[in-house]
Amino acid sequence: MTDYMLQVSEDEALVLNEYFNRFDNTGDLSFEHAAEYLALQRLSAQLDKTTSAPFKPNFAELLASARTRIATRFQGEVPCLLKKSET
Repeated sequence: MTDYMLQVSEDEALVLNEYFNRFDNTGDLSFEHAAEYLALQRLSAQLDKTTSAPFKPNFAELLASARTRIATRFQGEVPCLLKKSET
């Protein structure tokens, strides 16, 4: 597994920290300010440049494996998680 480094500015860190804290407290992923969307888009653009996995024929399998590895040690409920029938 490869590790990647993403960069955020101090302003983006402040905005994203508030966004994620609000989500943790309310379960609401709605944006309160355009800066929240823009900071997430900047991270997304960086991710687009890091991996070619989305273009591989076995992407669905790679994604399922990654999700399993990440979630293995998590305990508790995840806010806004879609039920299997909704995905």
